[in-house]
Amino acid sequence: MKILLATARAADVAWGAAHGMLDGVLTSPGLLADEAGGDARALLLELCRLVHGPIFAAVQAIDAAGAYRDGRELAKLSDQIVVQVPLVEETLGAMRRLHADGIRVAAMHVYTAAQALLAVRAGASSVVCALDQLEASGHDAIGVVRDLRAAFDSSDAECDVVAVHPASPAQFGVCASAGADAVAVTEVLCRALLVHPLTDRGVDQFLGEVARLRRVWPLT
Repeated sequence: MKILLATARAADVAWGAAHGMLDGVLTSPGLLADEAGGDARALLLELCRLVHGPIFAAVQAIDAAGAYRDGRELAKLSDQIVVQVPLVEETLGAMRRLHADGIRVAAMHVYTAAQALLAVRAGASSVVCALDQLEASGHDAIGVVRDLRAAFDSSDAECDVVAVHPASPAQFGVCASAGADAVAVTEVLCRALLVHPLTDRGVDQFLGEVARLRRVWPLT
């Protein structure tokens, strides 16, 4: 399972890349607006420079012509760009045209197996499912991930399930067993994946043992 960083902050991406903790970046229009400083194009190019994996960037329109135009412009920035398109009736044609042009497309706001299968037919190479939105609406987010994966497997569809914003490290781990191909997490949660009380206790014990050993055998 791949780890994506849900951010548009170059500093977060640089940290994740330096530690080998991420395979790509998933941005949103809101994240880009907050971090771009008036030049979202330059920011996306910087993110592409920092990490060698996919950079998910969304179109700014939900009409067919506008979504296609935006997708083409985003794809010109880098081969790393995966164009995110909201899955609505008006954008299906745009997704199909982008796919025909050889541009990778991610269908956004996919919450059912039916939507996922329609996205594949339109040419999506991945579907993006927001776990926090499902949980807030009272749905079983992990159950939805399982449904999407099962729908793709049963129909031999080559499409990735991208789960976004798991609530905790535990839910992040469950995403893997549920069949998610990638999970997008914030920088805060990414750091939290390293943390466990038993790890802290074990490290304290380890340091105590090392201190004893150094009294008789200092390596440095």
